[in-house]
Amino acid sequence: MMRIFALGALLGAGTVQADVAVKSITSPGGLSAWILEEPAIPFTALNLMFSGGAALDPPDKRGAAFLMTGLLEEGAGDLDSQAFAAEIEALSASFSFDVSDDTLSISARFLTENRTETLALLKTALIQPRFDPDAIERVRQQVLSILATKAQDPTDTAQRVWTEQAFGDHAYGTSYQGTESSIAALTPADFLAAHQKLLVRDTLSISAAGDITAEDLGPILDDLLGDLPAGSALETTPLQLDIPTGLTVVDMSTPQSVAIFGHAGIDRNHPDFFAAFILNTILGGQGIESRLTAEVREKRGLTYGISTVLISKDQANVMLGQVASANDRINAAIEVIRDEWRKLARDGVTAEELQAAQTYLTGAYPLRFDGNSQISRILVGMQRVGLGLDYINTRNAKINAVTLSEINRVAAQLLKPEALNFVVAGQPTGLKEE
Repeated sequence: MMRIFALGALLGAGTVQADVAVKSITSPGGLSAWILEEPAIPFTALNLMFSGGAALDPPDKRGAAFLMTGLLEEGAGDLDSQAFAAEIEALSASFSFDVSDDTLSISARFLTENRTETLALLKTALIQPRFDPDAIERVRQQVLSILATKAQDPTDTAQRVWTEQAFGDHAYGTSYQGTESSIAALTPADFLAAHQKLLVRDTLSISAAGDITAEDLGPILDDLLGDLPAGSALETTPLQLDIPTGLTVVDMSTPQSVAIFGHAGIDRNHPDFFAAFILNTILGGQGIESRLTAEVREKRGLTYGISTVLISKDQANVMLGQVASANDRINAAIEVIRDEWRKLARDGVTAEELQAAQTYLTGAYPLRFDGNSQISRILVGMQRVGLGLDYINTRNAKINAVTLSEINRVAAQLLKPEALNFVVAGQPTGLKEE
């Protein structure tokens, strides 16, 4: 659901060094890309990200994009699934194909000496996927097995019900992996339609990092991607969320209950996003002892872990949390969560909490950039959401610029304890649906 540069160049004094040499290029054919040239190792990481994703599935074809994406590595051109896999291995390369509600992402990792052959193989996968019947059925059964496993998992079940309630009839309200009935009904024509809809140049973001020059990259991209249809830029309309409040119990025979909770969030491009980002870290984020961890886990021993996260989708934003506790203790955990939500909205954070969160977030940021693969992945995501080339070097300054008065204003505006919606999967005692 609601499921980053060589170190030597970036790590120093706990912050990302200035003037990281990321370049923006435009190919002769008009494709835009970001590149970091790092010739020290004869290896390159290339990332492609198409906007649209599984949310473009027709309502009765949910899962088509997910299954189609899985089939992209199951044979292409003259190569069946086994021959395609053998070719990748012989080239010492790797491909990855992933889809989410809003994106379809493709990554390639290859040695400089095998660049030409690897990119030719990738082009075949993009342009000439086979969608062989035996591969379709094999991947279909894999997806059905995934869905069956998730149906028995309380975390997945609680997430499914929460998203259904939050997003209703929108595609976000159902799993991008589809349902048992929708997956079973998909045909080769559905995969071809998903391929033609999603793999288009006008929704594409591109990044590369490693042993490749800006001069070489442009012609390479034109050859790799020039045969894809142009498509058209996506137009997205923000959803008017009507998330219910209260508590829903989904009965499952498990020794502990899992609660998913949250309400509307904040857009990634909102002026207050950085304040909200720090606020979430203090409330329930990872890396430091958050308030919820301190109160629910450390002081009361009600859980092994609790967390919250800001989720930004193309058409909706939510603030979501998760906790698991014994069936006879989940009620107490929920009461503490509600109480801490109210306190933080009413009283805000302390100067010490703000400083600790800023120190952690700025110090941890450089650790994300631990190789060309991570660098390329981060760059393509930055490009897609409209962050500038200078973001890597200005991000920590934006974190440190948030003031106590600013974050507490945002706490009062963003945190809505009365709007919290809880979905609990398990057999909790002492809980009644609201």
